[in-house]
Amino acid sequence: MDLIVVMKSSAAGDDVHRVVDRVSELGMKPHISKGEYRTIVGAIGEKTPQAQEQLEQLPGVDQVMSISEPYRLASREFHEADTILDIKGIRIGGPHVNIIAGPCAIESRDVLFDVGQAVKDAGAAILRGGAYKPRSSPYSFSGMGREGLELLKEAGEHLGMPTITEVMDPRDVEAVYDYADIFQVGARNMHNFNLLLEVGKTDKPVFIKRGIAASVTELLMSAEYVLSQGNHRVMLCERGIRTFAEETRYTLDVSAIPVIQGRSHLPVFIDPSHAAGKRDLVPPLTLAGIAVGAAGAIVEVHSCPDRALCDGPQAVLPKNFVRLMEQIRQIADIVGHRVTQWGEGSHPADPLGK
Repeated sequence: MDLIVVMKSSAAGDDVHRVVDRVSELGMKPHISKGEYRTIVGAIGEKTPQAQEQLEQLPGVDQVMSISEPYRLASREFHEADTILDIKGIRIGGPHVNIIAGPCAIESRDVLFDVGQAVKDAGAAILRGGAYKPRSSPYSFSGMGREGLELLKEAGEHLGMPTITEVMDPRDVEAVYDYADIFQVGARNMHNFNLLLEVGKTDKPVFIKRGIAASVTELLMSAEYVLSQGNHRVMLCERGIRTFAEETRYTLDVSAIPVIQGRSHLPVFIDPSHAAGKRDLVPPLTLAGIAVGAAGAIVEVHSCPDRALCDGPQAVLPKNFVRLMEQIRQIADIVGHRVTQWGEGSHPADPLGK
């Protein structure tokens, strides 16, 4: 059974270090979470019968409790406050709303740069673009690979935007690390535990999409794989689950947003594009997600969707994305959140989000 060691508000740094050392001596793995008023030390691993009693006696310790959830580091028991990430000046989580936008797949330099400029001008914070595209058919366009990564990096630097792209294989982690700012783990790879462990060993943010047949608990357990390796810069994404409904590609589980937020401190996004599969449904689904408190949305935008090599029917036109961003700002304001975009300045992030 894992433990949470809650330090007193008056505890000194030496008190925390003493607890960390003792946790290690007990054969457990320590994880520090610094809140606004208190520090919590997670003790992960099998405990000895005397572990809780011994830790309670250390100077500066207020109380020691058992963690009830199977996902230890992702739970609010371990870290009560919302985790807020800082990615190149972009604040993600808490009251901040950020929109990730761009083409589904990187097809050419012109399309990527044109769409990138359009979504930035409209207020998007992060540029998306797939270099490696997992497809249902082996005959479909599967991305430009390394050339696509090079174009994405060039576009991000030119536009001054952080970038996100999908990584599909543990062997590609190093390459994607060199070219993109955020790893995206797609729905098909949510249970690819070797991949999760590999990105968990890096210091770059990881964006995990919920699988089409995965429960909320399973999604949080996938996040736990990344967190367990020391990478606390994790974001989650609800992208639709498979149901009996045939009117959309998948059913966007909007209720998953507040459910996850009640259980976990990690930021939660929505993916209305892949859930709907139809561009006219993307705006209302996006607004629904923002209304229930999502940290943002990842939206596919294309300047000529009828010629797109990947998921053209769900791509929003740039002119319609401008209108969508206006509506997102209105909804975010109503629920007490705020849309931010790159260039508004960096602020100290949550200790877990550094």
